[in-house]
Amino acid sequence: MATVSPRGDDWLVGGDRRAHAAERIYAAATELVARDGLDSLDIDAIAARVHCSRATVYRHAGGKSEIRDAVLSRLAARIVEEVRRQVDGLAGPDRVVTAIVVALRLIRSDPMADLLMTWLRSGSGELTESRVPAAFATELSGLAENDPAAAAWIVRLVLSLLVWPGADADAEHEMLRRFVVPAFT
Repeated sequence: MATVSPRGDDWLVGGDRRAHAAERIYAAATELVARDGLDSLDIDAIAARVHCSRATVYRHAGGKSEIRDAVLSRLAARIVEEVRRQVDGLAGPDRVVTAIVVALRLIRSDPMADLLMTWLRSGSGELTESRVPAAFATELSGLAENDPAAAAWIVRLVLSLLVWPGADADAEHEMLRRFVVPAFT
């Protein structure tokens, strides 16, 4: 049975129904998270936002953890693309340090940064449970896929610098050069 909005139109008509439904659900979830925070992610609120049932949300987008990961991916997309551009052609410690420095600069300038920091300070464990940040850290720093501990360490390093920044960008860069570079040489 097609999902019909309160306006009476079938929002899943045409094209790839599963992809279209997932896209609408993830977009709605991203809007809700941007407005209310990640801890408020709720399947009923998402379903109401896209005018469908809870079952439709689960069928096309998965459960809360899958939707959370999709929202994190969407929120990180701009930052990830810019870091990719900045580390293109770099390898080893230079790539790791550049990825961290650029990510910090972009996260701090992103309007969602306050949301992320508020959520981190709340003590929610969902970010550390998500595989998304570690996957980005693996790719962007050039780590081997089989070193999840290094990726998790980089995520924690970035988060710690967001919560407890250095005196300025130069001081942070010096800390990274002194303490991170040796770990990757």
